[in-house]
Amino acid sequence: MRVLITGGAGFVGAALARELKRDEPGADIVVFDNLRRRGSEINVAAHAEQGISFVHGDIRSKDDLFDLNGNFDLFIEASAEPSVHAGVGSSPNYVLATNLTGTLNCLELARQRAGGFVFLSTSRVYSIAPLRAIPLVEGATRFTVGPPPPGTAPLPGLSARGVAEDFPVLAPRSLYGATKLASELFIQEYCDTYRMKAVINRCGVLAGPGQFGKVDQGVFTLWVANHYFGKPLRYTGFGAQGKQVRDLLHPSDLYQLVKRQVARLGELSGEVFNVGGGPEVSVSLREMTDLCRAATGREVPITQDPTTSPVDIPYYVSDTAKVEARLGWRPERTPAKIVGEIAAWLKANEALVKKIFC
Repeated sequence: MRVLITGGAGFVGAALARELKRDEPGADIVVFDNLRRRGSEINVAAHAEQGISFVHGDIRSKDDLFDLNGNFDLFIEASAEPSVHAGVGSSPNYVLATNLTGTLNCLELARQRAGGFVFLSTSRVYSIAPLRAIPLVEGATRFTVGPPPPGTAPLPGLSARGVAEDFPVLAPRSLYGATKLASELFIQEYCDTYRMKAVINRCGVLAGPGQFGKVDQGVFTLWVANHYFGKPLRYTGFGAQGKQVRDLLHPSDLYQLVKRQVARLGELSGEVFNVGGGPEVSVSLREMTDLCRAATGREVPITQDPTTSPVDIPYYVSDTAKVEARLGWRPERTPAKIVGEIAAWLKANEALVKKIFC
């Protein structure tokens, strides 16, 4: 078995490569990455120890991709500019070239030289205005979905379980979200035109050990790290109380899903799945603070900033009913377990990761 993972030195790609190598020690796994993301060089060193091949290249360059040798049984596209803030107040060149042109380059390689294609998309393909229009009830520690206002129709694709695949996508959703949605459309066209076997996963917030989180991407891992290293934090936007809610997804749970999808790729080709923790694995920042205090034994000062970014949303939880029904998959790791694993990773690698987080 030969597998290509673009973005394979990043948090998610590296985790998938490690899990696959563990399960298939004889597999030839090639990871391809431009090493732009901080901490990715650490994963390259770990890959070498595990017998995972690394190729330095950029999906924006078709030549870099097509310089790869041979064919692949499976192509996992995990590369991206992952920040929803990308291009806001600055040039959109990198996010457009990486997340759209890069996907097209990957599709061409997959069309010609790969047996199957798994694409990691994002929940941020859903439009911001409808997401902000979700009726919310403010509780002691979080927002929850409430009934629609009197005289208004329920939002399509919204239920107590969260946001489903038929939630609106046709209004603006950020440059980042637009590039990922456009990529999804091209993947479906390739499936129809070239009979390519591919599946699309709209991932919720990915979090776990090995992630070098930042405020604009990976904030939940950053929340644990700042508690561990005693650095201050800040609640921002939507009242600045930390009641915004997201569902979390551990890469190992994602890997278990990808294994099931690959086994049935012909049947699932062209389909889109919401993939996240769902209501059971959702957490607010305020609740995350309590989990971090319990896992690290430390408290840090948390200030408040009511300023709300135009691309931020107060609530997103994946309705995973479709993927559960089709593939019998549900995530196993709770927020508390994810936080505990991150804290343990920080402790085990303190000297190494402190250079990045501090």
